[in-house]
Amino acid sequence: MFSSIIILVVAFLSLIALMVIHEFGHFIIAKKFGIRVDEFGIGYPPRIFGKKIGETIYSINWIPFGAFVRIYGEEGLPGQGGLDNYRSFSNLKIWKRVLIIIGGVVAFWITAIIIFSIVFAMGADLPVGDQDMQGLTNAQVKVISVSANSPASVAGLQSRDTITDIIVGGVDTKINKVADFQKITADNKGKEITLLIKRDSNVLNVSLTPRVNPPAGEGSVGIGLERMATLIKKSAWYMAPVDGAVYTWQTTVDALKGLYITFSGLLGGKGTPEGASFAGPLGITVFLANAASFGAGFFLYFIGMISVFIAIFNLFPIPALDGGKLVFLLIEKIKGKPVSVKVEQWITLVCFTILILLSLFITIKFDIPRFTDFLKSSLLK
Repeated sequence: MFSSIIILVVAFLSLIALMVIHEFGHFIIAKKFGIRVDEFGIGYPPRIFGKKIGETIYSINWIPFGAFVRIYGEEGLPGQGGLDNYRSFSNLKIWKRVLIIIGGVVAFWITAIIIFSIVFAMGADLPVGDQDMQGLTNAQVKVISVSANSPASVAGLQSRDTITDIIVGGVDTKINKVADFQKITADNKGKEITLLIKRDSNVLNVSLTPRVNPPAGEGSVGIGLERMATLIKKSAWYMAPVDGAVYTWQTTVDALKGLYITFSGLLGGKGTPEGASFAGPLGITVFLANAASFGAGFFLYFIGMISVFIAIFNLFPIPALDGGKLVFLLIEKIKGKPVSVKVEQWITLVCFTILILLSLFITIKFDIPRFTDFLKSSLLK
C-alpha cells in the first residue's frame, strides 16, 4: 500500500512537472524578447512561499494543479501605467506574441522528444498497436485499468494482469491483440466467458459475463487494455534522439487521427470508440501510477504520450487555452486592431468556467472511481 501511494505521488508530481515545463516555455521566450515577467508560480494562489529574484517573483502556491506565468501587459488592461512601455507584452509585434504563446506548446513537444529518446536509449516494454508485427517479441495483451462495478472488477481482474486466452463454450482462443479480445467479448455479450490470465508467476482462470449495455465510455468488460511487446530493441545512443523525434511526430499524427475519429463519431451520434474513456488530472495520475507498475520504460513512454496530447489540446481554438489566444491574435491581425479587452476577458471567463465544470464532471464521474479502485487494489496487494 505504501509503495503504491509513493508511486501515485511520483505520478502526480510528474504531471505537475509537465505543467511547469509548459509555463517555462512561455517564460523563457518572453524573457528572450525582453518582456517583464512579474511572477512564475508552481501551483495556483493563494501563495505559500515566494522569492523575488531580479524583477520576477518565483512562488510555490497552495492549489497543486498546474503552474502559471504572469507576464507584464498580457491582459492589456488600460490604466495600469505603462502598458505602452516597450517591455509590455501588449506592445510587442503580433509575431512575437505568437511565439510567446506557442512557446508552451512547443515545450511539450520538446519534452516528448527527450523522453522518447531516453526510452529508445534504454529499451523497454512498450505498448504497440495491433497492426505492428515486425520486430515484436512475445506480444501480450495487458490490463492497464479496471472500471468500478464492472464485470472485470467483480471478477477480480487487476491492473498488470496479462490476458493469454479466452475460453468460450470449450473453445480456447489465444489472445495477443486487443482487437481479438474486443471482438470475442463483443460477440459474447450476456454470455459467461473464461479468461486465462498471468499475474506475476501465477496463471489464473477468471469467469465473467460481458455487459450487453455498458455505461458510456466503458467497454462490455470494463477494462483498459494495452498490447505490449517485450524488450523492444534498444537504439544506439547516437540514434536514440532521432528515433525519439520520429516517434514524437508519429505519435502526434496518430493522436490527430484518433481525435478526428472520436469527434466524427460524437458528431455522427456513434458515441465514443470502443474502450475510449474520459480522464481529468486525477484520472491521468492514476493511469501514470498504473503505468509505473510496468517498469520505467512504460512510465516514461506514458508521460511522453501525455505531453503530446496536452500539446494538441492546448492548440484547440478555445479561449482560456493557448489556441484561443492565437485566435484573438488572428482577429487582431485581420482587423488591424485588438479585440476589446472586456469582450476578450468575458469570453475567456465563460470558456474557463465551462472547462472547470467539465473537469469537475469528469473527475466525479470517471476519475474518483478510478482512484478508489486504485486504492482498493493497493490494499489487496
